[in-house]
Amino acid sequence: MGNRGLPCFFLLLLLLLFAPLSCSQSCDSIDLNALQGFAEGLQSSDLGWSFNGRSSSSNCCTWVGVSCDLGSALVKRVIGLDLSNKSLKGSVSSSLGGLDQLKQLNLSNNSLNGSVAVELFNLPHLELLDLSMNMLSGLMPAESNLPSIRVLNLSVNLFTGKHLILAGSSNLSAYDVSANSFSGSVDTGICNSSDSVQLLRFSANMFSGNFPAGFGNCRSLSELSLDTNGLTGTLPDDLFTLSSVTQLNLQENALSGTVSNKMRNLSNLVHIDISNNNFSGAIPDVFDSLNELEFFSASSNELIGGIPPSLSNCSRLTTISLGNNSLGGTIDLNFTALPKLNTLNLGANLFSGPIPSDLPNCTQMMTLILDRNNLVGEIPSSFKNFTSLSGLFLASGESMPSEGIQGFANMEVLILAICSLSGSIPSWLANLTKLKLLDISWNYLTGTIPVWLGNLDNLFYLDISNNSLTGEIPTSLALMKSLMYSNSSQESVASQYYPFLIGRNFSGKMLLYNRFSSFPPSIILSNNKLVGSILAGFNGLANLHVLDLSFNDISGTIPNLAGMSNLESLDLSHNHLTGIIPLSLTRLNFLSSFSVAYNNLTGQIPTGGQFDTFNDPSIYMGNYYLCGPPTKNICSKEKTNSSAKAEGNYETETTWSYFGMGLGFAVGLWGVCGLLIFKKSWSDAYFQMINKLFDKIYVIIAVNMRRLNRRVCG
Repeated sequence: MGNRGLPCFFLLLLLLLFAPLSCSQSCDSIDLNALQGFAEGLQSSDLGWSFNGRSSSSNCCTWVGVSCDLGSALVKRVIGLDLSNKSLKGSVSSSLGGLDQLKQLNLSNNSLNGSVAVELFNLPHLELLDLSMNMLSGLMPAESNLPSIRVLNLSVNLFTGKHLILAGSSNLSAYDVSANSFSGSVDTGICNSSDSVQLLRFSANMFSGNFPAGFGNCRSLSELSLDTNGLTGTLPDDLFTLSSVTQLNLQENALSGTVSNKMRNLSNLVHIDISNNNFSGAIPDVFDSLNELEFFSASSNELIGGIPPSLSNCSRLTTISLGNNSLGGTIDLNFTALPKLNTLNLGANLFSGPIPSDLPNCTQMMTLILDRNNLVGEIPSSFKNFTSLSGLFLASGESMPSEGIQGFANMEVLILAICSLSGSIPSWLANLTKLKLLDISWNYLTGTIPVWLGNLDNLFYLDISNNSLTGEIPTSLALMKSLMYSNSSQESVASQYYPFLIGRNFSGKMLLYNRFSSFPPSIILSNNKLVGSILAGFNGLANLHVLDLSFNDISGTIPNLAGMSNLESLDLSHNHLTGIIPLSLTRLNFLSSFSVAYNNLTGQIPTGGQFDTFNDPSIYMGNYYLCGPPTKNICSKEKTNSSAKAEGNYETETTWSYFGMGLGFAVGLWGVCGLLIFKKSWSDAYFQMINKLFDKIYVIIAVNMRRLNRRVCG
């Protein structure tokens, strides 16, 4: 009997040991209800969560995005919720406040909207809160209680009012509220709450007032970004005590004063951008203390003086951008000591002298911007070794060697506006097979447009305006591959660092530059002496955005251009065009700028499509036979009916009118002569009248001559 009970004992022991493995494990019912409330607030999601109405049997710890702790084997608590990039739509339910053990909440990169419940800012164990890249809006709570928070990211939303102030969050290391609509002053109290803050981003908001003091208390700060706001005043001294800071972004504000010599204390600085402010005075020569510096931009300020020679000591520099200031003197840097320099922007200053011949020693240089200075002479012959250069911006004084530069084989962007180029368009440009953008406007170029320009397969932006080019537009321009269909040419240009886009100031011969993300595909041939007609083949350039043929001597009719489906700007003004404005132009759905002023166009102005928005009479000025709004000429029925046929009938009607005039003159002449020849009595009377008329004229002249003679001699 004793032996018979032994197996039963072991069986019972096994059941007790492995019973937890056979039971259904689940998350806490409070957490399950919180998750269900959140899911019910969503309009759409593909989470795959399943609620069967029995909270105790639902194991939410296995759901997508949910993580639980390692506590009780029977009931687990939700400590993490990562639903980033899940295409979520809807609101953020206050029920998430019930996840009182939550440590990480990441709802970034979705389409969530509405306000955020105050409960989310009172989770005692929350270490990470990421709501970035949504469409959340509303105000931040006046008070919050996030004692464990380490990372807070509310960037790229629509929040307004004052930014969130985290009092008592002693563990905070990263705080990002960039790209919202927060306003008012920037509160530096964050630096008093935590001495471990490493990242502070307030970029792209509506903050105003003087630049605040207090950031000096963030002793561990690595990045401070306050760019693209409305901050004013000077930079406080405590900012320059941040010896640990590596990135300082202050661009696009209204900051003023001089650039402090104390910048030398930022010994770990890698990236500093103070561009687009109102800083004045000279750039301090303190860069010998900034050995880690890779990026320095102070463009678009009011800086004077020369380039600090100590910049040559920053051997890690990849970008120097000092354009659009009043810096002067010669460009005196030791470029041999800057082997990693990728971008040099000195445009729109007062630099003089020659272009430095040692620039090609920067073997990684891709973008060189020297336009709008007082530089003289040709590009140095050493540029033949500039194989890395892909973007060159020159204007106002510099000139190109007549034989070109063989080292430009990798050139993608070439701007030689206002460079006093003369003669024909340089033939060596045909070798730049990678060229995507070419601007040689405002020069003295003559001759015809070469056919090979249209054979540059990657070229999508061509500006040869304001020269003295003659002849007809070559048909190759209507076959440009990058304009016939969309390709990666302009996309790759947009992705590279080419910081300026040329614009025109028509009040003078000056170029205006603006920051850009991409160049519009364009053909700009204006202000030349081109003749011939508008190429019908332009109709195939579906990817063209801008076509400007204004101020030339182009004649003929306007062809069908409806195939240019992406066209945004069409300027045909100041030419000799005839016929009607084709109705097919109304099918250009993206056309926003249009002009045919000062031509010889006739008929009714089309209506419908974008033409219903062209209400400025100056668009059609100088075409006296155009009728219909917005002109004051009223179209008669005859004009209205005939305008549709005008293109085909105009030349025929003109020919018949001239023929009728000639025939009438001939009939009248021979009618009079015939009567005089065949009717003798009429011819005798006619010639007798002519003789009497001559006698009278002779007597009058003789009498008047005698009277005049008496007055003179008497």
